[in-house]
Amino acid sequence: MNPIEKTVYSLDWMTLVLFISMLIFALGKYFYHNKFLNFVILPFNDKYVLLHNKKGQLFNWFHILLTAFQAINLALFIFLALKAFDAITIENQLNTFLWVLAFLILFQIAKLALQFIKGFVFNTQGLISELVFSKTSYLNHSSILLFISNVILVYIFRDSKMIIYTTIILILLVNGIGVIKLLKNYQKAMFPYFVYFILYLCALEIAPLVIIGSYLKD
Repeated sequence: MNPIEKTVYSLDWMTLVLFISMLIFALGKYFYHNKFLNFVILPFNDKYVLLHNKKGQLFNWFHILLTAFQAINLALFIFLALKAFDAITIENQLNTFLWVLAFLILFQIAKLALQFIKGFVFNTQGLISELVFSKTSYLNHSSILLFISNVILVYIFRDSKMIIYTTIILILLVNGIGVIKLLKNYQKAMFPYFVYFILYLCALEIAPLVIIGSYLKD
């Protein structure tokens, strides 16, 4: 009888990551219940953005908790997608996830810094802060979909490309709604800086998605 090689996936660290992210989400719901109620209906009603998009809200604890929830689940989703497309090896999976998480955090910090530098140069700090808050809020909301997808990919349909594609489409849909509402609410304020806004979208929003999509396709 010939020995059969069996690949064993450790779910311990993934379970811990999902539990930590769920705990962060629960803390946001518990300590900021009213904000949370407005937040969960964000794609259908932008009351959350209109009520809370004020100076300093970008660094409010509720927003920080949800951004942490988003970063963890986005990193795990990217890791699971890379694994499903055989873009990474099964060895040192936790290290790979941590590298993805670190890259996402550094990328978000760098992008945030560039946005505020641009706001300082063109004297539009207030507008930039509101735009970043609105955009991040929709991304944070789509992380709920990421969490559900991660649970399915880890425990039910492992390495399912259909789940990955469906999740990406839903995330693009939620954030597309956010962009449309953002343009509608701030069209007058952004009109004098329309060219710079288009350059920002191409350089910091669309380009990373194109690069990631091309990498997965290969």
